Amino acid sequence: MNKSLVLTGMMGVGKSTIGRLLANKLKVRFIDIDNLIEKKEGKSISKIFQVSGEAYFRDIEQKITKDIVQNSKGVIALGGGGFINPEIRNDVLKYSISFWLHAKLETLVKRYKKNKKRPLLKSNIRSNVKKIYFLRKKIYAQANFRINCDDIEKKEIIDKIIKLYKKNEN
Repeated sequence: MNKSLVLTGMMGVGKSTIGRLLANKLKVRFIDIDNLIEKKEGKSISKIFQVSGEAYFRDIEQKITKDIVQNSKGVIALGGGGFINPEIRNDVLKYSISFWLHAKLETLVKRYKKNKKRPLLKSNIRSNVKKIYFLRKKIYAQANFRINCDDIEKKEIIDKIIKLYKKNEN
Protein backbone atom coordinates (compact mmCIF):
# COMPACT_ATOMS: atom_id res chain seq x y z
CA MET A 1 0.00 0.00 0.00
CA ASN A 2 1.74 3.14 -1.25
CA LYS A 3 -0.92 5.55 -0.03
CA SER A 4 -3.59 5.29 2.60
CA LEU A 5 -7.18 4.92 1.52
CA VAL A 6 -9.33 7.55 3.27
CA LEU A 7 -13.12 7.48 3.56
CA THR A 8 -15.06 10.67 4.09
CA GLY A 9 -18.74 11.60 4.03
CA MET A 10 -21.66 12.37 6.26
CA MET A 11 -21.97 10.76 9.65
CA GLY A 12 -23.83 7.48 9.37
CA VAL A 13 -23.05 6.89 5.70
CA GLY A 14 -21.02 3.78 6.56
CA LYS A 15 -17.40 4.93 6.72
CA SER A 16 -16.55 2.69 9.68
CA THR A 17 -18.43 -0.34 8.39
CA ILE A 18 -17.09 -0.08 4.84
CA GLY A 19 -13.63 0.86 6.15
CA ARG A 20 -13.37 -2.24 8.33
CA LEU A 21 -14.48 -4.49 5.47
CA LEU A 22 -12.06 -2.80 3.04
CA ALA A 23 -9.14 -3.16 5.43
CA ASN A 24 -9.91 -6.86 5.93
CA LYS A 25 -10.12 -7.46 2.20
CA LEU A 26 -6.90 -5.52 1.51
CA LYS A 27 -5.21 -7.09 4.58
CA VAL A 28 -4.17 -3.70 5.97
CA ARG A 29 -4.73 -1.78 9.19
CA PHE A 30 -8.10 -0.08 9.76
CA ILE A 31 -8.00 3.27 11.57
CA ASP A 32 -11.24 4.88 12.74
CA ILE A 33 -10.51 8.48 13.75
CA ASP A 34 -13.62 8.83 15.95
CA ASN A 35 -12.64 5.64 17.84
CA LEU A 36 -9.10 6.97 18.36
CA ILE A 37 -10.50 10.22 19.77
CA GLU A 38 -12.86 8.33 22.09
CA LYS A 39 -10.00 6.16 23.39
CA LYS A 40 -7.69 9.14 23.91
CA GLU A 41 -10.37 11.14 25.73
CA GLY A 42 -11.90 8.20 27.60
CA LYS A 43 -15.42 9.22 26.58
CA SER A 44 -17.82 9.11 23.66
CA ILE A 45 -17.89 11.78 20.96
CA SER A 46 -21.31 12.88 22.28
CA LYS A 47 -19.88 13.27 25.77
CA ILE A 48 -16.88 15.24 24.46
CA PHE A 49 -19.28 17.64 22.67
CA GLN A 50 -21.47 17.89 25.78
CA VAL A 51 -18.65 18.44 28.31
CA SER A 52 -15.96 20.27 26.33
CA GLY A 53 -17.75 21.62 23.26
CA GLU A 54 -17.36 21.28 19.52
CA ALA A 55 -14.29 23.56 19.26
CA TYR A 56 -12.38 21.32 21.70
CA PHE A 57 -13.42 18.22 19.76
CA ARG A 58 -12.40 19.74 16.41
CA ASP A 59 -8.98 20.65 17.81
CA ILE A 60 -8.32 17.07 18.96
CA GLU A 61 -9.73 15.73 15.71
CA GLN A 62 -7.32 17.89 13.70
CA LYS A 63 -4.24 16.85 15.68
CA ILE A 64 -5.02 13.13 15.62
CA THR A 65 -6.16 13.06 11.99
CA LYS A 66 -3.18 14.99 10.64
CA ASP A 67 -0.78 12.69 12.53
CA ILE A 68 -2.49 9.54 11.25
CA VAL A 69 -2.81 10.73 7.65
CA GLN A 70 0.83 11.86 7.50
CA ASN A 71 2.39 8.92 9.32
CA SER A 72 0.23 5.79 8.93
CA LYS A 73 -0.77 3.48 6.12
CA GLY A 74 -4.06 1.65 5.88
CA VAL A 75 -7.75 2.35 5.50
CA ILE A 76 -8.73 5.46 7.45
CA ALA A 77 -12.31 6.46 8.28
CA LEU A 78 -12.60 10.16 9.05
CA GLY A 79 -15.28 11.57 11.31
CA GLY A 80 -18.18 13.19 9.44
CA GLY A 81 -16.73 16.69 9.88
CA GLY A 82 -13.04 15.85 9.49
CA PHE A 83 -12.74 16.56 5.76
CA ILE A 84 -14.42 19.95 6.28
CA ASN A 85 -11.28 21.15 8.09
CA PRO A 86 -8.99 22.65 5.39
CA GLU A 87 -5.79 21.39 7.07
CA ILE A 88 -7.10 17.84 7.33
CA ARG A 89 -8.45 17.99 3.78
CA ASN A 90 -5.13 19.24 2.38
CA ASP A 91 -3.23 16.42 4.12
CA VAL A 92 -5.73 13.80 2.97
CA LEU A 93 -5.44 14.99 -0.63
CA LYS A 94 -1.64 15.13 -0.40
CA TYR A 95 -0.89 11.81 1.35
CA SER A 96 -3.74 9.47 0.42
CA ILE A 97 -6.47 8.54 -2.01
CA SER A 98 -9.84 9.74 -0.76
CA PHE A 99 -13.34 8.43 -1.32
CA TRP A 100 -16.53 10.35 -0.57
CA LEU A 101 -19.16 7.84 0.49
CA HIS A 102 -22.34 9.52 -0.65
CA ALA A 103 -25.94 8.75 0.25
CA LYS A 104 -29.16 10.63 -0.41
CA LEU A 105 -30.53 12.91 2.28
CA GLU A 106 -33.54 10.61 2.85
CA THR A 107 -31.28 7.60 3.40
CA LEU A 108 -29.25 9.50 5.99
CA VAL A 109 -32.32 10.82 7.84
CA LYS A 110 -33.68 7.26 8.20
CA ARG A 111 -30.36 6.07 9.63
CA TYR A 112 -30.08 8.98 12.08
CA LYS A 113 -33.55 8.36 13.46
CA LYS A 114 -32.33 4.90 14.52
CA ASN A 115 -29.14 6.21 16.17
CA LYS A 116 -29.15 8.65 19.09
CA LYS A 117 -25.34 9.00 19.31
CA ARG A 118 -24.99 11.92 16.86
CA PRO A 119 -24.10 15.09 18.80
CA LEU A 120 -24.98 17.51 15.99
CA LEU A 121 -28.42 15.97 15.53
CA LYS A 122 -29.96 16.13 18.98
CA SER A 123 -33.26 17.63 17.81
CA ASN A 124 -35.11 18.50 14.61
CA ILE A 125 -33.19 15.78 12.77
CA ARG A 126 -34.48 16.43 9.26
CA SER A 127 -33.70 20.16 9.12
CA ASN A 128 -30.34 19.73 10.91
CA VAL A 129 -29.28 16.96 8.54
CA LYS A 130 -30.38 19.01 5.54
CA LYS A 131 -28.39 22.03 6.72
CA ILE A 132 -25.22 20.00 7.45
CA TYR A 133 -25.59 17.99 4.23
CA PHE A 134 -25.78 21.04 1.97
CA LEU A 135 -22.96 22.83 3.79
CA ARG A 136 -20.63 19.85 3.46
CA LYS A 137 -21.59 18.48 0.04
CA LYS A 138 -19.31 20.78 -2.01
CA ILE A 139 -16.39 20.08 0.31
CA TYR A 140 -16.86 16.30 0.23
CA ALA A 141 -16.90 16.60 -3.57
CA GLN A 142 -13.20 17.55 -3.40
CA ALA A 143 -12.35 13.94 -2.49
CA ASN A 144 -10.60 12.02 -5.26
CA PHE A 145 -13.64 9.80 -5.88
CA ARG A 146 -17.36 9.79 -5.11
CA ILE A 147 -19.00 6.46 -4.34
CA ASN A 148 -22.79 6.25 -4.37
CA CYS A 149 -23.92 4.14 -1.41
CA ASP A 150 -27.68 4.21 -1.97
CA ASP A 151 -29.32 0.88 -2.70
CA ILE A 152 -25.97 -0.83 -3.30
CA GLU A 153 -24.65 -3.87 -1.47
CA LYS A 154 -21.58 -3.37 0.73
CA LYS A 155 -19.64 -5.86 -1.38
CA GLU A 156 -20.27 -3.81 -4.53
CA ILE A 157 -19.17 -0.59 -2.77
CA ILE A 158 -15.99 -2.28 -1.56
CA ASP A 159 -15.23 -3.73 -5.00
CA LYS A 160 -15.66 -0.29 -6.64
CA ILE A 161 -13.37 1.36 -4.10
CA ILE A 162 -10.66 -1.30 -4.41
CA LYS A 163 -10.74 -1.13 -8.21
CA LEU A 164 -10.36 2.69 -8.20
CA TYR A 165 -7.77 2.60 -5.45
CA LYS A 166 -5.55 0.04 -7.18
CA LYS A 167 -5.78 1.92 -10.46
CA ASN A 168 -4.65 5.18 -8.80
CA GLU A 169 -2.39 4.28 -5.86
CA ASN A 170 0.92 5.07 -7.56
